[in-house]
Amino acid sequence: MGTTQQDIERAVATVVDPNTGHDFVSSQSLKNVQVSGGDVSFDIELGYPARSQVPALRQALIAAVRALPGVDNVSVNVTSVIQALTAQRGMLPLPQVKNIIAVASGKGGVGKSTTSANLALALAAEGARVGVLDADIYGPSQPLMLGLSGKPESRDGKSMEPLVNYGLQVNSIGFMVTPDQAMIWRGPMATQALEQLLRLTNWSNLDYMVVDLPPGTGDIQLSLSQRVPLSGAVIVTTPQDIALADARKAVSMFEKVGVPILGLVENMAVHVCSNCGHVEHIFGADGGKRYAAEKGIDYLGALPLALAIREQTDSGRPTVVAEPEGEVAAIYKQIARQVAVRIASRARDFSGKLPTITVSHDT
Repeated sequence: MGTTQQDIERAVATVVDPNTGHDFVSSQSLKNVQVSGGDVSFDIELGYPARSQVPALRQALIAAVRALPGVDNVSVNVTSVIQALTAQRGMLPLPQVKNIIAVASGKGGVGKSTTSANLALALAAEGARVGVLDADIYGPSQPLMLGLSGKPESRDGKSMEPLVNYGLQVNSIGFMVTPDQAMIWRGPMATQALEQLLRLTNWSNLDYMVVDLPPGTGDIQLSLSQRVPLSGAVIVTTPQDIALADARKAVSMFEKVGVPILGLVENMAVHVCSNCGHVEHIFGADGGKRYAAEKGIDYLGALPLALAIREQTDSGRPTVVAEPEGEVAAIYKQIARQVAVRIASRARDFSGKLPTITVSHDT
């Protein structure tokens, strides 16, 4: 008796997805199983981008199925199909944008914009179509960090084309003003400007938009949370108590307006001396990790306080593009995959969707 589809499913079920912790059968990722004599082929459909892991995944799946008696050749096609997360509170989704990720911090100077840029680049490196909205109206950083300048083109006099670099679609108030011009605007004006940047930009088929929020919990953060269908928020902090105190406020704000917390990133967690290799926790040790555990928030990872990260970002070539195979880029990619997995798991949980009401007439 030859190999059956059930045999293939049992073999594939022995391989665990390192990103979700589930096997590929129970997660309904196994598709299109074909068996012809000793030849077996099937597809694995991931709900998140993971280009860097595809070769290892294919190798593990092929090895598991090839171990079956009578199997000679195994062909595996691994793809990513990223779903749009249902808009919360009945909000209309943004056209051409499947998922919107807010990157926030309660406090300035913790590396939120650097994290936003590298998170977006990591998602793109893993195979997603990604955009960046610089929502820091008063202190836009993304033009410098992503090596972009110039004004967005308008083809119809109403909407804007995003600027593009490193495969990212980007828009920022920083493209509209000179670098030394101060945005002396009250809250409602800043909020209106942000909404125009968001809705009047011709984003093109984005899997994810990363929104770099200003620090704090003011008008811009609240307006974005209440008017835009956010898939969730990533909180950036350093380990020190003063930064964590403000990070708590950011978490509290998102909780109150019903935006899920996708996880916490601990920036500047440790400094390694470039001369002698001495390890020092300048801002304290594991403060973010302890807070995440205490609050029940996913701890996405820790990044070092490193001169190279600052130099690369200031020069317009963030770490993920400057050293794509380096250790720090690997951390950003791991964070990006975790964020995408959390969004995908929520997209598959249909319990959050609005109920369908049907009216029946008794006869």
